[in-house]
Amino acid sequence: MLILHTSDWHLGRSFHGTGLLQAQREVLGQMAATVRERGVDLVLVSGDVYDRALPAADAVEVLDRALAELVSAGAAVVLTSGNHDSAIRLGFGGHLMGASGVHFRTRMDQVTAPVVLEDPDGGLVAVYGVPYLEPRHAGQVWEVDPNHTAVTAEAVRRIQEDAETRFGSQEQEQETAVIAMAHLFAAGGAGSDSERDIGADVPGGRAPEDQAPEEQERQAGCPSEELLVGTLGQVPVSVFEGLDYVALGHLHGRQRMAETVRYSGSPLPYSFSEANHTKGGLLVRTAGGAVTGVETVDWSAGRRLAVLRGRIEDLMDNPDHAWAEDRWCQITVTDPVRPSQAYRRLKERFDGLLNFVLDPDVGAAARKSTYSARLAAATSDLEVCTGFVEHVRQRPASASETALLTTALAESRNELEDEGSAA
Repeated sequence: MLILHTSDWHLGRSFHGTGLLQAQREVLGQMAATVRERGVDLVLVSGDVYDRALPAADAVEVLDRALAELVSAGAAVVLTSGNHDSAIRLGFGGHLMGASGVHFRTRMDQVTAPVVLEDPDGGLVAVYGVPYLEPRHAGQVWEVDPNHTAVTAEAVRRIQEDAETRFGSQEQEQETAVIAMAHLFAAGGAGSDSERDIGADVPGGRAPEDQAPEEQERQAGCPSEELLVGTLGQVPVSVFEGLDYVALGHLHGRQRMAETVRYSGSPLPYSFSEANHTKGGLLVRTAGGAVTGVETVDWSAGRRLAVLRGRIEDLMDNPDHAWAEDRWCQITVTDPVRPSQAYRRLKERFDGLLNFVLDPDVGAAARKSTYSARLAAATSDLEVCTGFVEHVRQRPASASETALLTTALAESRNELEDEGSAA
């Protein structure tokens, strides 16, 4: 049997204010083509099917068509809910859809309800879907400590106990490969900027990198807050010992935690920290009730990413940067003095510029200079005003701007003198 391990579709997500639905349609079409061409029997989606708990109508339509294409291509599908999904909404209609080969596992009581398929090469494959487990709720229901490690260990214990009962009797002649799906942060895994902390309690929040920057030219130099994954949310890989394969979701980079514990990664990049990722899924082969091999499958959809850094003139004129002209770009300008109209100029060459950052390459003495210190050293109102302009914009006021400020200050003084005379 051939199983395609995927996760983190995040349908409906945007990227720095740019919608990704068309790219998501494309990559799901490539996924269906892989199923058809490789003869995939089963597709796993390990959580974060949607990007938020209340997905938009067009995102729901994309999922509907994708599932129909996968089934039409010849595969059964198992989906679990992630920390971005609403388990109840995602699982709606699951009993009916199971009859068509699309199986949802979004509730705790479904952890011991495996999807069992017969391997054409002999043996069985039992897939146990573990939805995202909120530690406080799951810990209370299962009477274990309210943390990710404890509730995950309890889920694995229940899976192994159920598998032993179902498939371990002497009357059971067929060997069984026990596969688990889970959505969590495995200790030692490499995260990226697009994953919200697995410890977040409320699904469906909006990540900072999804929010369109307002007036980028004015706000540049204030990069989005990074999303950090706390160590309290991490689960040791040893928890999964005894399972034949664990199909993990949550981390967006494809990676191997152990020979039988792996992340497929997201099918598309969702942050510039993923610019160098190779996106796709994992093909897991079974035979005779055992996992016999794992291989990668790559997909390419939508515009690729580019991360550039340097002085404005080099970024504008250097032909070595031509490869990035048709990509979504994050560009960091390092000029010691902020170049005039830097965002507009870069946008002319790199029309896919989405994230513009200023990180001046200045000396140690300049770094130590604070605005408050400069303000204290000012000897005139004009120096206060021009110093403020330089602090906010990161380059000195021009001659014409200084002249305007001089005029404005003079007029303000005249108005104050007139008011004083009238009084």
